Amino acid sequence: MITVSDKAKEKVIKLKQDAQLDDTFRLRASVAGGGCSGLSYKLDFDDEVKPMDQEFEDKGVKVVVDMKSFLYLAGTELDFSDGLNGKGFYFNNPNASRTCGCGDSFSV
Repeated sequence: MITVSDKAKEKVIKLKQDAQLDDTFRLRASVAGGGCSGLSYKLDFDDEVKPMDQEFEDKGVKVVVDMKSFLYLAGTELDFSDGLNGKGFYFNNPNASRTCGCGDSFSV
């Protein structure tokens, strides 16, 4: 499962409203090769659920993950920070053995 913090939930709802996206759009989380640690996170909105996608709902936020990415993201919490040390979404990923300084990439 992928979980969503309260702060991330608020930000996702605001971004959907600002973009005028309806409830058919879900938050798509994925992992791609790249970044300074080897793998990087990607977030987007998507209104399509593919046959092999894993779909979760936490705190009213629907999250979709392709099966390959789910192997890296299982048990991850999506959070949001608006503090002085950086602003944006970040992943609390228990599967990551190493992350880069900016938190945008990781390795297992």
